[in-house]
Amino acid sequence: MTLLIKGAKPYGEDAADILVEDGRIAAIGEDLTATGAEVVDAAGLVALPGLVDLHTHLREPGREDAETVETGSRAAALGGYTAVHAMANTDPVADTAGVVEQVWRLGQQAGLVDVVPVGAVTVGLAGERLAELGAMADSAARVRVFSDDGHCVADPALMRRALEYVKALGGVVAQHAEEPRLTVGAQMHEGDRSARLGLTGWPAAAEEAIIARDVLLADHVGARLHVCHVSTAGSVEILRWARSRGVQVTAEVTPHHLLLTDECAEGYDPVFKVNPPLRTDADVQALRAGLAEGVIDAVATDHAPHAVEDKETEWASARPGMLGLEQALSVVVATMVETGLLDWRGVADRMSARPAAIGRLDGHGRPLAAGEPANLLLLDPGTRAVVDPAALASRSRNSPYAGRELPGRVVATFLRGVPTVLDGKAQK
Repeated sequence: MTLLIKGAKPYGEDAADILVEDGRIAAIGEDLTATGAEVVDAAGLVALPGLVDLHTHLREPGREDAETVETGSRAAALGGYTAVHAMANTDPVADTAGVVEQVWRLGQQAGLVDVVPVGAVTVGLAGERLAELGAMADSAARVRVFSDDGHCVADPALMRRALEYVKALGGVVAQHAEEPRLTVGAQMHEGDRSARLGLTGWPAAAEEAIIARDVLLADHVGARLHVCHVSTAGSVEILRWARSRGVQVTAEVTPHHLLLTDECAEGYDPVFKVNPPLRTDADVQALRAGLAEGVIDAVATDHAPHAVEDKETEWASARPGMLGLEQALSVVVATMVETGLLDWRGVADRMSARPAAIGRLDGHGRPLAAGEPANLLLLDPGTRAVVDPAALASRSRNSPYAGRELPGRVVATFLRGVPTVLDGKAQK
């Protein structure tokens, strides 16, 4: 398939044509021509490398009522993603080669994004003994990211063994940083607001204590550590200290932690219940600064679809989690680009290049240049739209952005030169 994308602005810079042949970018320049090419009018649109998500819950197998690999893939493509890492907390848990290969094959069948399974660190996410890490790494899915996300690997001796084992596999352990003994019954961020609302608090120290412990363990064994969904200003400081010591630690922040605060809990609407919880405005500002500085490497959605009965209930009984794939780029535009904290190349770095490097993902996160795989998106930065959960591709509707006007619209997404989204519509 030959495509000629006319008049796009790579990284928001000077307009240029992008010629795509056989799944790769053949040329970028002015007034390009190609006989028989399908022409895409991209005048005024920003061209970026296809986004890579390190943290997506696709729920299949086990909770297809909330999401499937196909519906989640469609949401991802509509959000500008060309690859997503599917977390392991499925049913059965993705702790064996068989389950990760099942998820990988479902992603191939959907064909909208590359679905990259994340393997569990421990059997059943129970935190008691290591899962089949080597078998998952050697499987057709080629697992390189391992995480018990949703649960912390709380035992320090077990975490040390996991880091050592995964180091030998050339992978990374992605930790859900939460000291469980400090968050028993926790419902929201611990502070004056939680006390006033009568909701048990989730202290910032519960996150920061695990990050501090784990960067020391990673340094001790010389392994790579990735910290999931960083949410506090103190965590940013610990990460900055660890980097100054040369520790191999990377970190991600979610779109919702860049935009929303614990003030959202005032109405007791469970759509705003999430783990880790929404924090204070001071934390939000520190997270934005950390992302701009590069102390936080990546934006990862933690896309967490839930069935209606799991969310539309009283706050204490509701499951934590929010949708994120379709609005992630818009939230980053609102919080980082429009505020001047990142330019478009910075967005490409934090949402494509670095996530792909952390996941050891070949063919993604590459620059827009001749010879590179044609994984890219076209964004209309001038469009603003109100989020309507009923119009989302996800099988679930638990979007924290419902009714909020956000900037930017993904007009097209291309996976190895094949349009998965065109004119803002999924192609499958």
